[in-house]
This record gives sequence, C-alpha cells and structure tokens, in this order.
Amino acid sequence: MCVGQIGAPHGVRGLVLIRSFTEVPEDITAYGTLTAEDGTPVSLEIKGAKKSGHIAAILGVSTREAADRLKGAKLYAARSQLPETEEGEFYHADLIGIEARDPEGLTLGRVVAIHDFGAGDLIEIDPGTGKTVLIPFTEDKVPVVDIAGARMVVDVSPDDFPEAATSASE
Repeated sequence: MCVGQIGAPHGVRGLVLIRSFTEVPEDITAYGTLTAEDGTPVSLEIKGAKKSGHIAAILGVSTREAADRLKGAKLYAARSQLPETEEGEFYHADLIGIEARDPEGLTLGRVVAIHDFGAGDLIEIDPGTGKTVLIPFTEDKVPVVDIAGARMVVDVSPDDFPEAATSASE
C-alpha cells in the first residue's frame, strides 16, 4: 500500500521532503522499513515539518545528489503492517478494480483511481468508452461499498454515464 512519496531534497546533507498519505502524517515511520517502487528498502526518520510535508532523513542517504535520485519515489508498506479499517473506511487500493453499478444493478464500469484535489475524494470510473468519469466519493453518491464482493453502488444520473450501463446484476 502506498503510504507516501519522496519529494525534493532539503539541504545538502541528504534530507528530503516527504509527502505522507497516512491519516496522521508522522505515522509514516510507524510502519518500519518501507519499500520504494523499485524494491529498495527505505528507513525514514522525521527531522522536522514544513507546510508541504515533513523533512526526513533516509538511512544511507547523506548527500543532496543521492537524495535527488530518490525524488518522486513512492513508498509502500506491506498490507499486513496497516491497521484494520473501521466501518465505512476503506484503503484506496482496496477500491481500485471493483465494479461500479447503479442502484438498479446496471454495470457502470470499474474504479480505476481515487483522487483528492483538496475538496474531498473523487472516484474515477472507467465505463469502457474511452473516457473516465469522476464521481464524488460521498455516502450520498456511493451508498454501498462491498469490498468482499468487489462492487460498489453509485447513485448517479443517467447523464453521467450515457453509454456505460450494460447489464443488470443477478
């Protein structure tokens, strides 16, 4: 599960800016050694905070040049390291790939991404028509999320998915 991303170097001694995707940003270190997307183990130590994230030291990184090579790397924790979710909470990764259906059971498409541009989460659904659709991820618009059944109910107007509805559920 992606829990953060390495940003720009901070200073000349290998510190980096970290964007944490955890509920409490400082908790990114609670998962122990993380894994970069290329498989490299990454051990972080938070050194300070900035408005845009946290300043962190990475074990084995001591120069600005070494820190710069890591810029943009996403950081992952094993699913087993993450806490269980509460009722009504979901990890974004659990939602990717599940089927979206309207309240009558017609298939709208599959969830391909979750976005947060600052005004709340949006689910991106690919109806298979070449264009994706963004829907607010609110209880009103998405009243049912069934992770075990790999589906969600999306309450939208027919205009949101003009060509998408394909088949009724059984």
